[in-house]
Amino acid sequence: MTDTLDPALRRARMLPRAAVGPRTLPLVRGLMGLALRRTGADSVVTLAGGARVHVYRPAGAPRGGLLWIHGGGFVIGSPIQDDPWCRELADRYRLVVASVDYRLAPEHPFPAPLEDCYAGLAWLAGRADVDADRIVVGGASAGGGLAASLAILARDRGEIRPVLQLLSYPMVDDRTTLRTDLDDGASYRMWNARSNRYGWRCYLGTDSSGDVPALAAPARVEDLSGVAPAWIGVGTCDLFHDEDLAYAARLREAGVDISLHVSPGAYHGFDGVEPDVPVSRAFTEARHAALADVMDAA
Repeated sequence: MTDTLDPALRRARMLPRAAVGPRTLPLVRGLMGLALRRTGADSVVTLAGGARVHVYRPAGAPRGGLLWIHGGGFVIGSPIQDDPWCRELADRYRLVVASVDYRLAPEHPFPAPLEDCYAGLAWLAGRADVDADRIVVGGASAGGGLAASLAILARDRGEIRPVLQLLSYPMVDDRTTLRTDLDDGASYRMWNARSNRYGWRCYLGTDSSGDVPALAAPARVEDLSGVAPAWIGVGTCDLFHDEDLAYAARLREAGVDISLHVSPGAYHGFDGVEPDVPVSRAFTEARHAALADVMDAA
């Protein structure tokens, strides 16, 4: 893993490097709550199990659906943070986009967030205006990890067959927390090793040396055959770089159609912080291309 940032990503040097932890979590949640008070969704639907989805509808008849899962290390975040992205996809590809407001850890550890996501997927697939054969699951960071687990869960339950996993720098392997060669703070922007240990501990209810259910961390699942094709994008300066490349290789070995996009010199969440620089535009275009290809082919 390299820590040489792309020179165009100038804002990286101004990003806070403090870790999310038990002392800072209430403050971070409070600040995000103030910043993200109004949704741009067309509606918010409460599902049978109590989870909610923020729903974005296209102007015309939908071609399919996207179940989107926000990031935040399993402990913070809201669908509202992805409002512009969900609205763009709904309009650009004529999709019904359902962004899941899943329950957060540590109050709700695994499997509650994943089951909330499955409830959202089932709701989306059951809509009369959504083609159940054209449903994509996707997410960023922890949301990408949940989307990867959701694709495996959908395969195992056999009720819904997503046509694509759209995974932006997904958080797929808790065992990264056991590595001793990773910088504990300063080098990684947006999400560092200390935050990672805290997020996984909250989600798992234990540290990674304990008994971890495979579906809680998709990289632990032994059999990945038969899951939906995947697009994975990650930067070389992202804490998740190594685990994402390893997961992509395992998907490929299992016979899964996988497209991997690696952004040189990019940190975690760079495309959201600095969307207009070349490396971010290339990342976004690659993600759009993956979605366009599968929607045209489905």
